[in-house]
Amino acid sequence: MDFPDSEVMDSDLSTIVDFNHINSTKSTATSSVKAGISSTSGVHELLECPVCTNSMYPPIHQCPNGHTLCSSCKVRVQNHCPTCRQELGNIRCLALEKVAESLELPCRYLNHGCSEIFPYYSKLKHEQLCKFRPYNCPYAGSECLIAGDIPTLITHLRDDHKVDMHDGCTFNHRYVKSKPHEVENATWMLTVFNCFGQHFCLHFEAFLLGMAPVYMAFLRFMGEDSDAKNFSYSLEVGGNGRKLIWQGVPRSIRDDHRKVRDSYDGLIIHRNMALFFSGSCRQELKLRVTGRIWREQ
Repeated sequence: MDFPDSEVMDSDLSTIVDFNHINSTKSTATSSVKAGISSTSGVHELLECPVCTNSMYPPIHQCPNGHTLCSSCKVRVQNHCPTCRQELGNIRCLALEKVAESLELPCRYLNHGCSEIFPYYSKLKHEQLCKFRPYNCPYAGSECLIAGDIPTLITHLRDDHKVDMHDGCTFNHRYVKSKPHEVENATWMLTVFNCFGQHFCLHFEAFLLGMAPVYMAFLRFMGEDSDAKNFSYSLEVGGNGRKLIWQGVPRSIRDDHRKVRDSYDGLIIHRNMALFFSGSCRQELKLRVTGRIWREQ
């Protein structure tokens, strides 16, 4: 990332920053992270915002007494130092920003398997895309905050959400609802399939598309988007001699469930059509959704 230079206003940094302390802790921190250990003292501590405790990136602000904080928290504390209550003004701690440029730190997902080491200012960008970062629970319809690797999520879905687990690359599911006219933004069902040594989530739910109630089925891949593109799937629903077919590429669970749903990337069935598929009485929803997953060559 490139950051603009700016002038320091109303401050003599030499009276505020202890350079001997920074130089000694910098070498300690750098040597530690090159050995695969994230420094928890010295410069690494100096670069931790005292308000949000996140790593600070330019512009790093400081008060006249030398207390530092990140630019986001400067607004949050209404331009007053949270340590000494002095007015912050527009003082930049350029010395600390320069020191950060020389640091190399391991990815925060070191314990999850990422062994990469990055310059301080590149580390954050990498971590936003790191393939070792935990996945969020793909279960929709609840505010589940669980995150972890794929095996952890599989166990969590099975034990905590009681999700049906199936082996195989074809599926044939029947969805029944006694009061199909009561469509409120609600998730109906999640089923997990294990095939090709991978796991896939089949979603089926009812929601309002504008003012029109619809049903939607779509598939998500439990892994990265680059791997999801190696697979395709088809969905089919019908009745009374009519049929709807959808073919697509599963979306990674990195994409939020609502994001996938609101992009309409799946099989969408309007309620009138769904009731027509269900039979002549139109008083009960009975949909059979079939499909399969295959690997692209």
